[in-house]
Amino acid sequence: MATIYATGKRKAAIAKVWLTPGNGEMLINGKTLDQWLGGHETLKMKVRLPLEATKQLESMNVKATTLGGGYSAQADALKHGITKALVEFEPSFRAILKPMGLLTRDSRVVERKKPGKKKARRSPQFSKR
Repeated sequence: MATIYATGKRKAAIAKVWLTPGNGEMLINGKTLDQWLGGHETLKMKVRLPLEATKQLESMNVKATTLGGGYSAQADALKHGITKALVEFEPSFRAILKPMGLLTRDSRVVERKKPGKKKARRSPQFSKR
């Protein structure tokens, strides 16, 4: 089977994912998952979730590059990319992944700062006198 390519996004992070049948190797930005995320166990679980749900953790190799955002956003983007690649690889996985909400792109992004405000919604302190 050929390599499957998909992209995942979250906030300002983008993950380019290449999925190939293999032995379960995960290389993100040239590093293993443990090297890339260090001690962030919850983020590692997030990244593995689509592969575990479809029982493909030991039979798929994941090669990915991430850019933009922080570790959390990159992990979510990677999860989204892996999910999209799995569905492209085997369309029947859609029935497993869709109810879990893994195919939906999380569209929440930082709200822009407005003029006359300190932040997006924070107003300057009001002074009566």
